[in-house]
Amino acid sequence: MSLDVLRSTHFSYDHSIISYGIILWGNSNHSEEIFKIQKRIIRIIMNSSKNASCWQLFKDLNILPIQSQYIFSILLFVTKNKDQFLSNSQVHKINTRQTSDLYVPTANLAIYQKGISYSGIKIYNHLPTAIKALSGDKNKLIQTSFKKTSIT
Repeated sequence: MSLDVLRSTHFSYDHSIISYGIILWGNSNHSEEIFKIQKRIIRIIMNSSKNASCWQLFKDLNILPIQSQYIFSILLFVTKNKDQFLSNSQVHKINTRQTSDLYVPTANLAIYQKGISYSGIKIYNHLPTAIKALSGDKNKLIQTSFKKTSIT
């Protein structure tokens, strides 16, 4: 089979299974096992040895590793549901550099910190200000995020 057919098959089958509900399980202990399976699939597609590094293979196929897929999915969730989160400007009226950031609630439980809303806020707040400014226009945000998160 050609590389395009194998890549297309990967996106229609493997990628759809891997990315289904990734915002719920992407931060779990099992994601490492799934990443190993994803690397095995990439090596099969590229017909490389089982000891070959996958970094360049992911880049050549233009496929995000599972960790990057998780971060991207979390960011899309937060941007689509931004009205469900408080911003720092809503919590306090002091004008600081973090005024445009989302408010991070206090959390002592690790299970809450691994959850969608808490980790989503933390990841979103680490974005550059220019990308946060695009969050109102979701099409531009997706295009810019793909450019910024591409493997280099």
